[in-house]
Amino acid sequence: MNVLLDSHERRSGRRAFWVLLIGIFLGGLLTLLSERFLPDSAARDFLTTSVAASLGPLHVDVVAVALTLGPLTVSLNVLTVVGVLITAVVARSLI
Repeated sequence: MNVLLDSHERRSGRRAFWVLLIGIFLGGLLTLLSERFLPDSAARDFLTTSVAASLGPLHVDVVAVALTLGPLTVSLNVLTVVGVLITAVVARSLI
């Protein structure tokens, strides 16, 4: 029984990761399209105003390899949330 539960938890975690990733890309696409095709208005400003959070840069220096990542920035707006919701609904209906 635990084996089935563990595989289900892993599968749902991967599914959630992909839904979130694809939804963020869809939200970014919706943001770009709205900035290009919607006229200047309060609604466009509301939909495209972003809140950004950043992390980094992260430095990893091992004896043989040095690696720098960052800064990693996540920018969210209403259309990004809409993109994630659309992706979640589609994924739920297909799977």
